Amino acid sequence: MSTAVAEGKTWNGGNEPLKASYGKMMMWFFIVSDALTFSAFLAAYGFSRFKFIDAWPIADEVFTHFPFLHGVDAPMYYVAFMTFVLIMSSVTMVLAVDAGHHLNKAKVTIYMFLTVIGGIIFVGSQAWEWNTFIKGEYGAVQTKGGNILQFGEYVEQDGEQVFKRIAVKDFAVVDTHKERTLQERKNGLWFVGEGSIPAYDVNEVLKGMEAHENVLVRTHYIDEESGEKIVLSRDHSLKTLKNNGTLYVEGANLKANEYGAPLFADFFFFITGFHGFHVLSGVIINIIVFFNVVLGTYEKRKSYEMVEKVGLYWHFVDLVWVFVFTFFYLV
Repeated sequence: MSTAVAEGKTWNGGNEPLKASYGKMMMWFFIVSDALTFSAFLAAYGFSRFKFIDAWPIADEVFTHFPFLHGVDAPMYYVAFMTFVLIMSSVTMVLAVDAGHHLNKAKVTIYMFLTVIGGIIFVGSQAWEWNTFIKGEYGAVQTKGGNILQFGEYVEQDGEQVFKRIAVKDFAVVDTHKERTLQERKNGLWFVGEGSIPAYDVNEVLKGMEAHENVLVRTHYIDEESGEKIVLSRDHSLKTLKNNGTLYVEGANLKANEYGAPLFADFFFFITGFHGFHVLSGVIINIIVFFNVVLGTYEKRKSYEMVEKVGLYWHFVDLVWVFVFTFFYLV
């Protein structure tokens, strides 16, 4: 009969596989199962990414915003900041676990507090990024086939002609005589409804483009040789917009997005949202553990194993973000 059974316990840890306590072993089981889930999501993203490789949005053009810096083109800067904050929170968690091994309540309190702050900053940053991604900046027109037409002009930069995006609101001609009422239950059939009305219709965009000779259409397809999206000639731009344009879109949602292939937005919301939920859950758990540390709960037990267990979860969340960051923003 083992010592664990003799003491009336289901798990003692000292003479069990991996010499881990029951709680720590269950945390490892959860991490392995969750890792398989994230692996499946990222594998699906990878297959879709390379299936539509010629129409996939370019991350450097999508994630260019930075809080409080309006109009500044800062590709990937804020995403890098978010990643740095999350990695540093993982470092403070390591220090908290180490301090717990030495039964140093003061240091555990400080490092757990810093870990919580890092997690809150990351979750808040992700919420801001979602909001920016959903709102969009330039706007685009969706074609009958579901493709995206973006707008811009060639400008000289460092002695070269570079295509620069132009917001639709900067050139579209608004029809002031147009009246459009949103279909609602109170003013229509009870079983008929519709989403929000687009800011512009295709005719308004076309008129604005005709009035601005410098505006060109750029498709969301990438040229294999240059690695840049294909820009149409002036005549081809007007013809494509007139014959194929169906709907003005702004930002991204689960149906369409101004950045390119709609599937990109679907994966972005799902995978980053799923990871964000994990981070938010970790923040809540860390807050609970932090207050237990402050109250001296683990000091009385002479063990800070709970800090170590939530630390395993937090490191896992950090590691997953490294893969999400690589797949979505770097590849």
